[in-house]
Amino acid sequence: MSARPEGYIPAAGNDWLLPLYDPLWRYVFREKNLRSEILAHAKIGARSRVLDVGCGTGTQALLIKRAHPDAEVIGLDGDPGALAIAKRKIAREGLEVGLDEGLATALPYADGRFDRVVSSFVFHHLEVPDKRRAAAEILRVLAPGGSFLLVDFGAPRTRVERALARFLGKTAHVRLQLEGGIPALLRDAGFSRVEDVAQRGMGFARVWYWRATA
Repeated sequence: MSARPEGYIPAAGNDWLLPLYDPLWRYVFREKNLRSEILAHAKIGARSRVLDVGCGTGTQALLIKRAHPDAEVIGLDGDPGALAIAKRKIAREGLEVGLDEGLATALPYADGRFDRVVSSFVFHHLEVPDKRRAAAEILRVLAPGGSFLLVDFGAPRTRVERALARFLGKTAHVRLQLEGGIPALLRDAGFSRVEDVAQRGMGFARVWYWRATA
């Protein structure tokens, strides 16, 4: 197992939960519809270079590659166990998807390397300074005019969502998102345009889709 920085949270929250990661996503988060919406809102063009930051077990990266066979797709994650599962899934499908181990706060890529970056359900794990570092890194690796689709928990709308938000909002890094702070964070990082493009109620929380343009 690779060395991890203090406070790092693996894909499933704890290493022993990793075998349950894909089943939980399928049944709790209605993953098929969620992943399809992410794909649609990412607006990936022909022969795009696409990075999935915090790719976990590779589900979204594989979906992108299936939908856009001419795209270059790379998944990055800090959890080697999740990447091992992703590697097996990719091999079964016989698709060409790159996998790299690394962190959102220190992306191992050259400036302007990608046309599109997507990241789903990663930012709520990050402390606020790391959210800012990750946003700056993502902007750095985007080509001019490229875009970043960030999907994660955001401001609640229903009574149940607000009740859970009061509980989760006790920690500062989650509170920033639940109070609607992501658009300002992305603008502060230097993105030229930030849009709230969609939201989805999950019953217990609200998922927001933000698109930011380099």
